[in-house]
Amino acid sequence: MSLTKKRKTLDDFFINNRPSKQTRTPTATKPLQVHEDIPGLRVLTDFVTVEEEQALLRFFELQEWRTDLARRVIHYGGTYCLMPPRTATLEQRIQIDKTILTAPPIPNQLDFLISRMIGQNLYTNATAPEYCIVNEYKGRQGISAHVENFRFKSPVCGLTLDQGDWMRFHELRYPNDGSVRSGKASQAERTNKVKDVWMPPRSLLVMEGEAREKWQHEIVRSKRGRSAPCWRRISLTFRTDKCK
Repeated sequence: MSLTKKRKTLDDFFINNRPSKQTRTPTATKPLQVHEDIPGLRVLTDFVTVEEEQALLRFFELQEWRTDLARRVIHYGGTYCLMPPRTATLEQRIQIDKTILTAPPIPNQLDFLISRMIGQNLYTNATAPEYCIVNEYKGRQGISAHVENFRFKSPVCGLTLDQGDWMRFHELRYPNDGSVRSGKASQAERTNKVKDVWMPPRSLLVMEGEAREKWQHEIVRSKRGRSAPCWRRISLTFRTDKCK
């Protein structure tokens, strides 16, 4: 190997493999796998390559994570507020609740993912996602059953990186109930119909229609079994505001 050959950096990889936001070009990928038991739910396997996955994981390790929740989180787009610690006084909780933080926009390093979703006709250039939440689940960490905030359009798309996981879906008796922002997600009336869906590494989960509006979803800790101590999943959830 020549000692004068320039070694590629992470930015070099992304820059050479993504279009700009102004010139997104649809990219053909594999067909979406439809889950007939949950109308509107689809999974696209191998949405990113192994090389792209590793580059994304390295990129996120360099970012600043939110650490006030049970799991590490990164927000892109919109605003968010911090979670008061359990030891906080009432006065401290009120002050923290009033603090609204503005998240940075989705970085250019993720733009090739949006272009690829446009290529699958999940979005258009005019309706491309402006919001992305990055969650790191480790060990037995999970998230309780909920429906995505109804201020966001269909579809809601989630990319799985590192290791795969199960997502459990609960059918609701009525649509548009049990939103994560309603504070009443656990009280939403269900039909008792439950489906577990496997999300392979590098796959894209797409929720629209009934899957988006009439099914709560959750990450169940107990599904990981003995592998939990060494387990980690990074998820990227992309959303578009209804006002867009």
